[in-house]
Amino acid sequence: MIVEQPMETFWKTIIWRQFGAAIDMLENAIRACPDELWSDPSKPPEWISKSVPGFWYVAYHTIFFLDYDLSGSEKEFAPPAPFTLAELDPAGMLPERPYTKDELLAYLAHGREKCRSAIEALTDDAARKRCGFEQRDMSVAELLIHSTRHVQHHTAQLNLMLRQNVDAAPRWVSQAKV
Repeated sequence: MIVEQPMETFWKTIIWRQFGAAIDMLENAIRACPDELWSDPSKPPEWISKSVPGFWYVAYHTIFFLDYDLSGSEKEFAPPAPFTLAELDPAGMLPERPYTKDELLAYLAHGREKCRSAIEALTDDAARKRCGFEQRDMSVAELLIHSTRHVQHHTAQLNLMLRQNVDAAPRWVSQAKV
């Protein structure tokens, strides 16, 4: 009988501190966004398609895929209400309305807890297994790093939007609190 070995606390702490820091930075960007920029589609940075309906959507997309990536597989994923699976539609369907800061902050809190739980439950064997997403040829461990990079990528976009529109952005978070 093979017994799965728990992952060292050292590695779990490092992974959480960096993934959690990316989540903290996303939260800080959302909180820093002024109401007039939140859902104004006329103020995307030059690199964002004019079809992006504002700051809120970039934040929503980021949180949606944080939740998705931490779900284990496509079949196991179901976002909490009021969010839907429309973000997965290949036609690029947008939500029916802009989500509020409070809705997205609550969704981010859900994602943060899901992330902490996933990292805490990680074993060496589970980290090496292929992730449960058919379109992603990577291990569970690599998917965690991929997802961290995705959160940080879009957080940088949000911070750029803040800099370009209100000449301010939240500071760098070096590591999440344990």
